[in-house]
Amino acid sequence: MERERILEVKDLAISFKTYGGEVQAIRGVNFHLNKGETLAIVGESGSGKSVTSQAIMRLIPMPPGYFKRGEILFDGQDIVKKTEKQMQTIRGKDISMIFQDPMTSLNPTMKVGKQITEVLFKHEQISKEAAEKRAIELLELVGIPMPEKRIKQYPHEFSGGMRQRVVIAMALAADPKLLIADEPTTALDVTIQAQILELMKEIQQKVETSIIFITHDLGVVANVADRVAVMYAGQIVETGTVDEIFYNPKHPYTWGLLASMPSLDTDGGAEGKLTAIPGTPPDLTNPPKGDAFALRSDYAMKIDFEQEPPMFKVSDTHYVKSWLLHPNAPKVEPPASVKARMRELEGSYEKPVLVKEGE
Repeated sequence: MERERILEVKDLAISFKTYGGEVQAIRGVNFHLNKGETLAIVGESGSGKSVTSQAIMRLIPMPPGYFKRGEILFDGQDIVKKTEKQMQTIRGKDISMIFQDPMTSLNPTMKVGKQITEVLFKHEQISKEAAEKRAIELLELVGIPMPEKRIKQYPHEFSGGMRQRVVIAMALAADPKLLIADEPTTALDVTIQAQILELMKEIQQKVETSIIFITHDLGVVANVADRVAVMYAGQIVETGTVDEIFYNPKHPYTWGLLASMPSLDTDGGAEGKLTAIPGTPPDLTNPPKGDAFALRSDYAMKIDFEQEPPMFKVSDTHYVKSWLLHPNAPKVEPPASVKARMRELEGSYEKPVLVKEGE
């Protein structure tokens, strides 16, 4: 049974006009999100993850930014065409966002309860008492003890993990259908990070919201996501279910990300060294010709510098944008640490299938 799609991004391209020229931040991104599902968007800094999420919320400053082409269909309506006034009824109510740093998302001069109820007053006709009751319920939902006392406190009276819980409560206040979490655990230590991830999984089961989870940490992804999209230089280079990305990755960039992630069975010898991806992401004022990752890849072929690779389909859910899957490409082996994890998955095609434009 095909699950109901809540969000569909089709051939989205976003550029920024700067003095140095046009920065092509997003260059033809396609993905979808089903109801009640978590999609993780992974990639290093500058790959376009945050721009994608801000585009869905229409938070990109225009000018300098502008939509070059493409559409963002949320519940069947194109968000790109909506006016700012229409967006204000959607933001916070239908689509909510959790930002990276909880301290900058909260107003230091306002009590926490007031910041949560503000969202409710904006989107619902609700009495003061009912709003306060709902704020207490939300703080309880996100695991803050003694919520009756805590709603009367200021953000500086909370620790980092608690503040992030408050921000999550604010995002959930108006029961959004879609929650965008932009690296919500980056500013937190590992223990609190695990708690926040557990919390988000629990909440998702309770309120059946769909989540887009943006991160550069693949370890975080394994725990939360159903599907993963790997982004590089403003394009999605590989997308598939969590198992496909972790146990059967096909793109050299995904290999690089996985090889740089420690696991419990990494030994301390020369074999156990983590490899870093050399170089930095390309400058998107003039994006490289061909495959954007070719300059940093050990697996680059001549065609990678000349022609952009098409999408290949490896299973019903697994797509890869790389020339290495072409029938004429040489057979290559992924790095040893990635190879050790790999296993045959059911449903993989015998041979990759070329995806035609617009599929």
